[in-house]
Amino acid sequence: SLCTAGSNIFASVRENSPVGQFISHISIRSDPRANTVRLCLTGPNANWFYLEGRTIRLNSSASRVLDREVLGPFLIAELTCYEDDIKQSHYRILVEILNENDNKPKFLEETIQPFIISEVAAVNSVVFTVKAVDSDGDMISYIIDQSSDAWFFRIDLPNSGKVVLSKPLDYESRTRLQIIMWAQESNTEEKFNISTVLTINIEDVDDQYPHFLPCTPVSPGVPICMNPIYTANITQKHQDSVLEFSPGPIRARDGDRGINAPLMYTILSDNHDRFVMDNRTGEIRLQVEDRLKYSVATVVVRVLSENSFPPVFNTTTFKGFIIQSSSPASIVSTYGNQVLQVQVSDQDFSDQGVNPNIRFFLHPPSRLYQVTQEGVLIARTDQLRAFDRHILQQVVARDEESGEEASASVDIEVLQRGQA
Repeated sequence: SLCTAGSNIFASVRENSPVGQFISHISIRSDPRANTVRLCLTGPNANWFYLEGRTIRLNSSASRVLDREVLGPFLIAELTCYEDDIKQSHYRILVEILNENDNKPKFLEETIQPFIISEVAAVNSVVFTVKAVDSDGDMISYIIDQSSDAWFFRIDLPNSGKVVLSKPLDYESRTRLQIIMWAQESNTEEKFNISTVLTINIEDVDDQYPHFLPCTPVSPGVPICMNPIYTANITQKHQDSVLEFSPGPIRARDGDRGINAPLMYTILSDNHDRFVMDNRTGEIRLQVEDRLKYSVATVVVRVLSENSFPPVFNTTTFKGFIIQSSSPASIVSTYGNQVLQVQVSDQDFSDQGVNPNIRFFLHPPSRLYQVTQEGVLIARTDQLRAFDRHILQQVVARDEESGEEASASVDIEVLQRGQA
């Protein structure tokens, strides 16, 4: 056959190659221009090739560029040879697209959104991370442009994108910072790069004291105020009016401007019993009432731990027995000849679930039985009759702090003296 002597074709071509770029020779015996032989290209990427004599060439164009990042690393097609319209041979074509550095890095949008950093963030700590990707798979390094507010930050590991705080932040001095971040290829000759502007919003923290107004800085450029001295002149006629001070009125402001917490005014001097101050507005009046008349009471505030779990009995029904006797009281036992002790566990307590605030009681109360705070049942033995059976409907365990309860029943059999 004229179609013989061919083989599968393995070749390579660089991305962005022009139309007509040589791909491979076709090794068959006959000239494809012979009337009796016909060659046909098929397969998923056959439209990227065309035949010219005994060669395969690239079928690209200005509007259809061979792009490895779009098509993937390989082009796959098939070559079929017909002789007198009869299929004689079939060969596979596998062409690797060789990568070229034709893409710039791109920042991931979710990593360059405005950041919020607390003004008390620790110096030398990582405060945020940026990330860029390169479609060509090139290694990327990150650089902070030495302009704008760059001196606040640094990058210790250029390929990590982790930004470290270099100097303390202060919301009262600066509420917002901006830096220019570059992402650059570090393993290519072209060193393609891209930049973006990052915005860092400083979060105010309650770290400043209030100051009285007007504020007089201790020195120019230092945001620390010297408190004013308020002066007022009074006579007896001022006993029921607000005193007017100079400078005035008495006002103060929270040093944390972003928080601006409500302030409370208080008189601290020894003469405070002669004046009364409005804790909310700072207004001062002469004291009319006799403040030496007072009474003292004690207030107790209990700090309770958070309660997440109720107490739970380890069984719903406890079973035990007691032997009739003339003794006024005896302890109920289990059938294993152990003291019957009702117990609960509480997951709010790490010490084996033992809650020290549990109190046991019977509901309804029984005239024949009592339960101790350790969960031990005591019976009035001299009032019991042999072969009786008593079911205590509810032994209740109550958490005296949270008020949560759990209950279980107790089944007690009265045995005759000497009975096994």
